Amino acid sequence: MYCPSCKKDLKKAIFYGVEVDYCSNCLGVFFEEDELKWAKDEKDENLNWVDTDLWEDLKKLSISREQKLCPSCRLPLYEVNYDNSKIIVDICNVCRGIWLDRGEFKKIIKYLKQKASYEVFENYNKNLLMKFWEIFAGPESWKEEFSDFLTILKVLNYKFAVQHPQITKIISVLPK
Repeated sequence: MYCPSCKKDLKKAIFYGVEVDYCSNCLGVFFEEDELKWAKDEKDENLNWVDTDLWEDLKKLSISREQKLCPSCRLPLYEVNYDNSKIIVDICNVCRGIWLDRGEFKKIIKYLKQKASYEVFENYNKNLLMKFWEIFAGPESWKEEFSDFLTILKVLNYKFAVQHPQITKIISVLPK
């Protein structure tokens, strides 16, 4: 496989528990289908319930001017915004691989932390209900969906404790 940016051979490495291909020259990283999600979940387990489907709206895809080619398929990569962020990633609509330029993974994690923080407080009931329903309906296995549900509960507990330390202290001394 070759780097879509500088055309050098890609090397293999373990990146947050996932074997990925990377360019030692430009430090770009290629994730095969679902590998970005797995690496994100390994990097921060509190983000496992925050998923982004880059293929959700195919009308938003645009061919890059540079004509980057997918390292796996050798077909053109498409530029797409990562969710509602200003981070533009390159994706392959054939193998569903994702090419991240240097530093984009870190930006994605930062964006997802901000999104998760907002979602927990602003849309907590909606997200909790949605994740509870996904335990039975998918798209992931019931075990993964249940884990996502528990993560939302845990994150809310942490955030509540930080924002309301007096109430948390009172609750902690109540008889069990």
